[in-house]
Amino acid sequence: MKKWIVMLFALLPSLTMAAGVSVPLDEANNDLSDKASLQRGAKTFMNYCFGCHATQYQRYERVATDLGIPADLMKEHMIFDPNAKIGDLMTNAISTDYAATSFGAPAPDLTLVARVRGTDWLYTYLRSFYADPSRPFGVNNVVFPSVGMPHVLEELQGVPAKVYETRLVDGEEVQEYVGIRSDGTGELNEEEYDEVVRDLVNFLEYSAEPVKLERQRLGLWVMGFIVIFFVLTLLLKKEYWRDVH
Repeated sequence: MKKWIVMLFALLPSLTMAAGVSVPLDEANNDLSDKASLQRGAKTFMNYCFGCHATQYQRYERVATDLGIPADLMKEHMIFDPNAKIGDLMTNAISTDYAATSFGAPAPDLTLVARVRGTDWLYTYLRSFYADPSRPFGVNNVVFPSVGMPHVLEELQGVPAKVYETRLVDGEEVQEYVGIRSDGTGELNEEEYDEVVRDLVNFLEYSAEPVKLERQRLGLWVMGFIVIFFVLTLLLKKEYWRDVH
């Protein structure tokens, strides 16, 4: 009985997360084989996210090697701590207490966020901030209501707002939410911003499982071996039982 209770409590966070998504998610359409996209995503992460969110289960050197970034460029442009070495884990300087005081809760580590939340959730979330003066940082999020995180990519997107359309339902006009639209003050247009977010999510998916492509490649070889072994086993069985039948 105790074992089942422990398993139930272990599943509660994932069940809560799954139940909390009531907004249709857009497809991220990531490509982990696109090194250029991963490099751009790493750059965006380090410049806009790493100030609060660490990826403390990664190492700078592993990221540089996997993404094809020369070590000297990694140290010059993506390691901001002057005391950090390229073989160090990717931790940042913000303390848990300071983050909790500033944002209401410690900023979560993002190494495994793509496996916990899913890439479609991340892609939709980062494109679902909107201006909300009632919130401490002046923004809210459609996917994650009452979020305690500022819209760190606002200078790229511009000031986003909810867009509604008026539709007739049973003879009455109803305001229906249809999406987010920027005011055009950002550095990027809508398509360019979506591409930046896609690159960032691509990098986070890589961070969650750096060996994913290798695992899939080996999986095909393993499945091929199993098929060949099955055929040989079937032929051997027929040969053994041929005289019996």
